Formats: sequence, structure tokens, C-alpha cells
Amino acid sequence: MSDSGRDSLPKAAGFRSGDCGTHTSRTMMWAEISRLLETLPPTAAKTDYWSAVIQDNLLDKKTASTRRLTAQRLTELYALDLSVPVFRLLRHFWSLDREGRPLLAFLCASARDPLLRLTAKFVLETPEGSPVPTESLDKLFAEAVPGRFNASIRGKVARNSASSWAQSGHLKGRLKKMRTQPVVTPANTAYALALGYLAGARGVLLLHGFWVSLLASPYDRIAQMAHEASRRGWLTYRAVGKIVEVRFPESLILSAEGHAGG
Repeated sequence: MSDSGRDSLPKAAGFRSGDCGTHTSRTMMWAEISRLLETLPPTAAKTDYWSAVIQDNLLDKKTASTRRLTAQRLTELYALDLSVPVFRLLRHFWSLDREGRPLLAFLCASARDPLLRLTAKFVLETPEGSPVPTESLDKLFAEAVPGRFNASIRGKVARNSASSWAQSGHLKGRLKKMRTQPVVTPANTAYALALGYLAGARGVLLLHGFWVSLLASPYDRIAQMAHEASRRGWLTYRAVGKIVEVRFPESLILSAEGHAGG
């Protein structure tokens, strides 16, 4: 599994790269994004999301400044803009699959926050049932981005990242996090494959790439769910031996500039 923490990913598709991210101050904000997407229609514009958070106080924040900051952080994590393929795909699959929503949100947050991506290899390689100490994530950030954060901020990034992995279903436990298996659905699989496609992967590499690795599922299971997603018309998936073809509707994949990611 490649480390996509600070890889250069296509900005036009909605990915964010670098050595900073929203997890310095927030988690993936599952409660907020789920309420927002459940309340607003799939056709909502970015201004509608901001209005719902700031003007209507949909998320029940106490002050105007907190509402503005919440809208800003949610935009960092999810874009909230249908012209951005990463969010457009999230919004599309959100409407199709309630069970897979936590992992859908996590996949989008991972695409948008390079700090969260940096933790993937460590978390995913931890055996199921084993602890994932925040101290280990703290050390990971110290080594991956030396000098970028002081000890206090680094600890906060570690705790926020662990919380996001728990919100997605990869970890469980409040104080001590343990590795567990998230709920994975055909919609999750389709979205992970689409993220890989936007990042430039094609064919069988999509099924072995970073984004599919976040599903924490064996290859056979991924292939099975890809077939099911294809049967439902969410993508085109064909596999003959080692030759794999995966395609998506252009309306979902094309960026605002009219070009596919990659």
C-alpha cells in the first residue's frame, strides 16, 4: 500500500495535498456532515450549505463565529461544491447507500486531508483486535513532518485522527482505541475506485491502490462488491483474468474544467 499522505494529487478533482490539514483542530466531523447531507437536497449549492450552517444554525452552534468556523472546516474536509468531483461523488453515493455513509464520509475526508492519509498505513497494518495508541500516531507525525507541529498540536492531530478512524468504523473504544473492521458496502467500493481513478490509476491497479486499501477488505471481497456496484449501474466493471476495466459516468468524474482527474 502506497503512502498517499503528501503525494501530489490532482487539485482540480478536489484532492488536497501538503503537510497541513483540518485534523490539527477537528476530526472528520461525522455528526455535522451527516446532518448537513441528510437535511439539504442533493442539488444544493455551496452557498446553500454555508447558509444552512451560518444563517439557519442547522448544526446548533452557540455563536456566529463558531458557525462560520464550522462551515470553513466542513468545506476544507468535504468541499461542499458539486463542481468538485470528490464531493460530487460523495453526494451521489450518499443518496444511494445509508449503511455505508460513515465510510463514504471518511473516504472524502481522507482525500481532502493529507494528515489523515498519513495515518493510514499504521492503522490498516494494525491487526484486528490490537490497540492503536494515540502515542504511536503522535510519533508517526513527528517522524513524517518533523518540526511542522509543536508537541501540543501534534498530540491533538493524533487524537483527532484516531477519532476519525473510530467514526469510520476502523477503530472502536473511547479512551483506548482498538482495531476493528468497518462496514463496507458496494457504494463504498465504487467511491474508493472512483477516487483512485481521479488520482490517475487505471485497470487492476485501482483494486490494489491506496483508496481501496482504506476499505480494509481482501481482494476477492473488493472484486465482489465492484461487480455488485456494476450490476446496480454505478460504474462499469469487467474482469477477465488479470485484465480489469473500470469506468465511470463522465458526469461524475469530470472536473469543473471538463477534464477527468489523473
